[in-house]
Amino acid sequence: MGFDLLKGKRGIIFGALNDMSIAWKVAERAYEEGARFTLSNTPVACRMGEVVELGKKCEAEIIPADATNVADLENVFQKSMDVLGGKVDFVLHSIGMSLNVRKKRVYHDLDYNYLTKTLDISAISFHKMLQVAFKMDAVSEWGSVLGLSYVAAQRTFYGYNDMADAKALLESIGRSFGYIYGRERKVRVNTISQSPTVTTAGSGVKGIDGLIDFSDRMSPLGNADAADCADYCLTMFSDLTRKVTMQNLFHDGGFSNVGMSLRAMTQYNKSFDTDDIETKY
Repeated sequence: MGFDLLKGKRGIIFGALNDMSIAWKVAERAYEEGARFTLSNTPVACRMGEVVELGKKCEAEIIPADATNVADLENVFQKSMDVLGGKVDFVLHSIGMSLNVRKKRVYHDLDYNYLTKTLDISAISFHKMLQVAFKMDAVSEWGSVLGLSYVAAQRTFYGYNDMADAKALLESIGRSFGYIYGRERKVRVNTISQSPTVTTAGSGVKGIDGLIDFSDRMSPLGNADAADCADYCLTMFSDLTRKVTMQNLFHDGGFSNVGMSLRAMTQYNKSFDTDDIETKY
C-alpha cells in the first residue's frame, strides 16, 4: 500500500536490469508512491534485459544511454524533462561494474585499462550525471540525487577488489558536488551504503555468499535487502529529508558500527576445538 510519498514528483532511475536490481525495486516502489519517471540503462541492457517489462508495469519511458557518455546523458535528461513535463525531482545512480572482478584479476595484479573502466562506469559516471544535470538546470529546487555505495569504501573486504576504490570515489563526488549543488540550486546529493545485496553485479564479487552471511551475523538488525533499500531511497527522494545532503548514509542493519557480534564470535569460537583455544588463549 502506498502513502503518496512521491505524489506529483518526477524522476530518472538509472540501472534497473532485472527484478534482482535495487533500481528495479526503487522503480516499483516509486510508482506505488505516486511518482512518474523514466528508466535508463545501456542500449544492450535495454535490448536484452527485462527493463521493458518494468517500463510497462510502471508506465515509464525507457531511454537507452551509456552513463559514461556525456551526450547520452544530456539526451536522457532532456528527453525525461520533455516526457515528464518539467524538471525532475529525483535521480538514482545505481550503476557499477568491474572488469577486473569479472576477469578474476586480483587487486595486486590489476589490469589498469580495466581499472580505468571500473572507475569511469562505477564512479565518474556519477560526476558526469551531476554535471550534466547542473549545466542543464534539470533538477528542481530541493530535488534529490542518490548514488548507491558500499562500506568497502571505508574498510577492506576480501574479494571486493577495485570496486572499493570506485565506491570511495563515488562517495567523494557526492560530497564535493553536493556542496556546490546545495549552495547554488538547493539540490541534495547523497550516497547510500547498502548491505551486500544479491544483484546481478553483486553476484560477481568473489565470496559474496560468505560476505552476505558474515554481515548478517554481524548486524544487530540483519542485512537490509533490495526492497528495504528501495524504501530508504524513497524517503531520501521525499520532502521529509529536505535538509540531508553531502552524506554517506549507512543502510546495513548496523553492520558498519559493529566490531564483533555475539553470533559472529560464537561461530568464530566453533572453528577451534576447546583444547586449542585453551592452549593459545
